[in-house]
Amino acid sequence: MLTPVLVLIIWTLIIWVWMYVTKIPAMQKAKIDPEVALHTGGLTMLPSSVRVVTDNYNHLHEQPTVFYALAFYTHLVGAGDAANIWLAWGFVAIRIAHSLAQIVVRKVMVRFPLFVLAAIVLIILAGRNLMALVT
Repeated sequence: MLTPVLVLIIWTLIIWVWMYVTKIPAMQKAKIDPEVALHTGGLTMLPSSVRVVTDNYNHLHEQPTVFYALAFYTHLVGAGDAANIWLAWGFVAIRIAHSLAQIVVRKVMVRFPLFVLAAIVLIILAGRNLMALVT
């Protein structure tokens, strides 16, 4: 149950590297003072191809936090059966696809269904944990 957590953490760190590999050169090219980045939205003058990586890095700290809590809960209470492990792997695969849709494809209507699907997986995982608790 915890291996999918590790994979999503590694993916988040890959996006972190991707973010700085694209952002720092773009800031240097545009001669942007790093202090401009002090506030959210301070780098709106960067190209979309650079900003989407930062946006995705931030998104990997939103919905996935619920996944992390659910995965650890599932593991700790011993509810990591095959179905829940498959759900965990499914969530990770969907989030990686979401990242690629956001960064590479850059189409909201490709990314949005992936976000919804990931949320549904979390709801199912939470529901399965609740059912295990009450039965």
